[in-house]
Amino acid sequence: MEERKQGVVPDILLLLEHDPVVTMGRNARAENLLFSEGLLRDRGVELFEAGRGGDVTYHGPGQIVGYPILEIPEARRDVHRYVRDLEEVMIRVCGDYGFAARRIAGKSGAFVGENKIGAIGVRISRWVTSHGFAFNVNTNLSGFDLIVPCGLRDQGVTSLAKLLGAEVLQAEAEDRLIARFVEIFGYTPAFSR
Repeated sequence: MEERKQGVVPDILLLLEHDPVVTMGRNARAENLLFSEGLLRDRGVELFEAGRGGDVTYHGPGQIVGYPILEIPEARRDVHRYVRDLEEVMIRVCGDYGFAARRIAGKSGAFVGENKIGAIGVRISRWVTSHGFAFNVNTNLSGFDLIVPCGLRDQGVTSLAKLLGAEVLQAEAEDRLIARFVEIFGYTPAFSR
């Protein structure tokens, strides 16, 4: 992030998978963590305090976590617009797989029906972004049983694999996320695996 602020590196979108981890955002509420750090560790899950916005969430294998590290252009400098744009990326990827995803007023992320398929937790400093989004592709959804995901007690979570009833090629989902990110944010794709 600092190198981007200094203009040393260009805008970049990092896509990766995490080992099982529960992250606590700046607005995380303790009651949304359903197990102690020791019990999480016993289950092979780390606990990490993140400098992003949002509440508590789970990351794990099969989930694509996107970290856009970019300087928001002056004409687009609106935090809410940036979050809506990240939602739109995930909504369009769901559409690529035949599912109508949507936003729910007052909640960030992408939802299919009442279930969350994509979460957002961002940090913006001097209009340079870090952290980003988590999109459930082949995610083992039982990891979300450790928490109240994003503090949403009335919504569940889902994944592309659960919706399709079959595993999804992770590289294909990554390519679709990249294509939709490029489309929404107006970049020219140049990436490597």
